[in-house]
Amino acid sequence: MAALNDLTNGTIIPNTNYCCGRNTRQVNHRLKYISLAVLVVQNASLILSIRYVRTLPGERFFATSAVVMAEVFKVLACLLIMLLERRFNVKVTAAVLVDAIFFQYKDTLKLAGLSLIYTLQNNLQYVAISNLPAATFQVTYQLKILTTALFSVLMLKKSLTRIQWLSLLLLFVGVAIVQVQQGGNEAEHGNQNYVSGLGAVVISCMSSGFAGVYFEKILKRSSASVWVRNIQLGIFGIALGMLALWWNDGAALSQRGFLSGYTTMVWCVIFNQAFGGLLVAVVVKYADNILKGFATSFSIIISTVMSVYLFAFHVDILFAVGAGLVISAVCLYSLPKAPPNHSSSSPAMEDGAQREPFETKCAGKQKGS
Repeated sequence: MAALNDLTNGTIIPNTNYCCGRNTRQVNHRLKYISLAVLVVQNASLILSIRYVRTLPGERFFATSAVVMAEVFKVLACLLIMLLERRFNVKVTAAVLVDAIFFQYKDTLKLAGLSLIYTLQNNLQYVAISNLPAATFQVTYQLKILTTALFSVLMLKKSLTRIQWLSLLLLFVGVAIVQVQQGGNEAEHGNQNYVSGLGAVVISCMSSGFAGVYFEKILKRSSASVWVRNIQLGIFGIALGMLALWWNDGAALSQRGFLSGYTTMVWCVIFNQAFGGLLVAVVVKYADNILKGFATSFSIIISTVMSVYLFAFHVDILFAVGAGLVISAVCLYSLPKAPPNHSSSSPAMEDGAQREPFETKCAGKQKGS
C-alpha cells in the first residue's frame, strides 16, 4: 500500500482505498464532513498559533527546540499506537522496531535523508511564519502543490491533465499577486524581515515537494507500517533537530536553557504540530481528494479572517484577487480525472489500461499542514 505525506510536519499517512461496501460508504459519507472540519481546524490553527506565539512581546522560545519536542511527542504517540495494536505486547513491538530499524538498515538510511529534509522544512516554517502574516504564509505555502507536481512529472514521469496544468498556472499567478501586494506593504512589517520570510517559505515548498516524491519513489513498496516509518523519521528528526539546535542556538541555549520562553500557548503549538499530522492520518482516510482541496481552501479563508481580528491584517483588492486564484487553483487541482474513453481504438484502452493518476502529497498542513 502506497503512503502519502502530510508535508506540514513530515508525518507519513496511509493511502487508503475508498471503495468499500454500501454500509461502509454510508458511514464514510458522514465521516467525510467530520474529516473536513478536522483538517480545516488543524491547518488554520497551527499557522495562526505559531504566528501568535512568535509575535508576542518578551523572551522568545527557541524554534529549533520546538521542532525537537514535536518529534519527541510524535515518536511517543506512534509507539503508543503500535503497543495498542499489539495489545501492549512490548516484546513483539520491540522486535518489529528492531527489525525495521536495524535489519532493514537500507530503508532506515534512506529515511535519514528524508528526515533531514523535513527537519530543515520544519525550522524554515518557523522562520517564514515569524516574518510573514499568517494569511500570506498560508496562501504562499500552497506553492508546495506546484513543486510536488513538477517533481512528480520529472522524477516519476507522471502525467497531469490540462485542468491540473491550468490550476498550477492559476496557483502561481495567485501567489505572485499576493507577493506583489505584500512587497508593496513591506514597510508596514516593522521588525519582521519580509525577504527572509519569503525565502524560507519558498525553500520549504521546494523541500516539501521533493520529499513527498522522493518518499513515493524510494519507499512506497515498503512492507513496514506507517507508524514504524514515522518512528524512524522521528528518531532521525530528533537527532538532526538537536544538531540544528546546537548549531544555531548553542550559545544562547547554554545560558537560557532548553525550555526557555515556553508558555502554555507554546506547548499547545508543539502538541498541534506533533499530533496534528497523526490526527490527519486517522481521519484523512474518510476524505477524498476533493474534500482535502476544500479543507485547504477553507483554512486559507479562516486564516485570513482571523488574521484581520488577531493581527490587524489588512485585506485589499490585490490580496483578495490573489488568494481567490489560489483557492480556485487548489479546488481545480483536486478534481478527479475524467474516466478513460473506452471507445478508443487503442489496444491499451481496449485492455482497460489507464494512466496512473497523480496523487498530490499535500494533505492540506500544515504541518503540518
